[in-house]
Order: sequence, then C-alpha cells, then structure tokens
Amino acid sequence: MEPFPPITPGTRDLPVAAPRRRLFWRLLLLMLLLVAVLFAVLMWRWSTPPQPFDPLVNATTRASGDAVVVGTITTATLARIGELLLDKNGGYVSNDVLPPSIFLDDMPNWEFGVIEQSRDLAQALRRDFSRSLTQSIEDEDLAEAQPLFSTSNDRWLLPSTESQYRAAIAHVDAYRVRLSDGDLNDAQFYARADNLATYLSMVESRLGSLSQRLSAAAGAIRQDTDLANDPSARQSKPASTPREVRTPWREIDDTFYEARGSCFALVHFLKAIEFDFAEVLKDKNATVTLRQIIAELEATQEPLGSPIILNGSPYGFFANHSLVMANYIARADAS
Repeated sequence: MEPFPPITPGTRDLPVAAPRRRLFWRLLLLMLLLVAVLFAVLMWRWSTPPQPFDPLVNATTRASGDAVVVGTITTATLARIGELLLDKNGGYVSNDVLPPSIFLDDMPNWEFGVIEQSRDLAQALRRDFSRSLTQSIEDEDLAEAQPLFSTSNDRWLLPSTESQYRAAIAHVDAYRVRLSDGDLNDAQFYARADNLATYLSMVESRLGSLSQRLSAAAGAIRQDTDLANDPSARQSKPASTPREVRTPWREIDDTFYEARGSCFALVHFLKAIEFDFAEVLKDKNATVTLRQIIAELEATQEPLGSPIILNGSPYGFFANHSLVMANYIARADAS
C-alpha cells in the first residue's frame, strides 16, 4: 500500500477560501446597494421644495409683539425666504462637494432662482424703499445685506455661501426691528408709487428673460426687433436675423427649475407688497392687477405629474413643461 501524499500547509484551507471570497463580494455589493438606496431617498427628499407660508403671519410672528408697521411684512418675508433657502430639507446644496448633494441637479437651480429674486428685492430695499430721495443716506444694515446676498451661490469655504447669506438675513432682520422701534430718526420704509414702479420694472425684466429662455426649449425663429420703434437707436454690432434660438437639451430642466424657484420667491414678495403698498395700489386701482399676477405665478408651483421634465413638440403627443411654465410667466409679465 502506497503512503498518502504529504499534506502541505494551507491545503485544507483551499476549499474554504472561494466561499469566503464570494461572501465578501456579496456583502460589499449589498452595502453598495444599501448606500445607493439611501442616496436615492435623500436625493428625493432634498429635491422637495419647502412649503409656502403666509407673509402676514410670518411678519406678526417675527415681530414678537412689536408693531407691524409699513415695510415690516416685505422685510420679514425677505428674511424668511432666505431662511427657507438655507434650512429646508437637506439645507443649502448648491455649494456642496460631497454626495449625495453633489448628484443633485434640479434643487441647485431652484435655489439660484430664489436667490436671484432675493437679490433684486434686497437691492430695491437698499436703493429705493428705505430712502426718501436719491440723495438721502442709505440704511447701514441694508447697505451690508445687499452685497452679502450677491455672494457667489457656490462658494464652499472661506467664506461659505451659507455664512454670507445668514449674515445678510441678520442685517435684514436688524433693519426690520429698527422699523418698529419708534425712533423717528431711525430706519424708514417709504411705500411710494415711484419706489414700487422701480421694483416692478426689475421684476418685469427678470420674468421676461425667464419667459424667453423657457420658450426657447422647443426652438423658435426670432426676428431682430431690438431697435424696433426707435429710428435713431443704434447697437454695438448687427444681429443676425432671422435666427433660431434653442435651449440645449441638457439645460432644459435647469431653466425650468430656476424659473420655478424664482416664481416661488416672487409670489411671497408680491403678497407682502400687497400689504405694505395697499394704499398705493388702491389709489392706482392696481390691487386686482397685482392679485392676477400673483395668481399666474402661483400656477407655476403646481405639482408635476411626471418624474422628468418633458420637452415635447408644441402640438405633439408629449407635454412640454417649459412652454407651460413660459405661458404662465409671460401672462404674469404682461399684466
């Protein structure tokens, strides 16, 4: 009888090594799957915009017993919109550099739309609403707040965008508090027709740009009407006419969500203005017009029935969400 072959070290471990390796890869795959599911849930949750609020209730709550004077509601609304931008689900994500926020595409554009409208109102507060004349001294808190709101929206560090925006909100709140302190030589808010007209002109320009960009999603042929109705007008270089204007397909959802965020903020600002400029609007018989503008903008906030932004042809089988949004914005702009 021949002797058994010698057993070398590790021979008995060979049949066990393969199952262990398979178990390791299965566990690793399971962990990656769980992380992917967690990221998907967080991304869905963080892509949900905050709920709207009542500007009057917000101003009364922030006043904490102080008088709600002219300008309080508009100022408090700007501060609250800034807080929603920073403290919503997932916080402020436009400057995030780590997952899952870095994978988000729609919410950063929504945030940009909100901050653009906030910058416009902060500028109007600093230049017009808080000053009686063009040669009057601007308010010190608003002079600090407006450039802070203009900080780049994607700064991650030194200083971060969030820290700059929070400082701006603090200055806006300080101005609001001084509006109600009873000091006749302190902060003021002037609800005048010319001030309101200047701000609404900024709103009109912003909405017009958004409407044109949204309409370009389906492509459009445009004539050069830049100098129309002004025979003596000139421009730096001639424009090609006619020309096709079309939004790149990768930017269609970006423009849509930017417009959606812009309208979210603007609805609240105009509702606040309806309170603070009530007498001016009544005198100009413009209250109903402002309410119609608000109604058109509120229609842009209806929930989407599709998980993606569709870009169908205008008379095609599929919807074109950009054209629907452009329609509401154009009607608000025309009002």
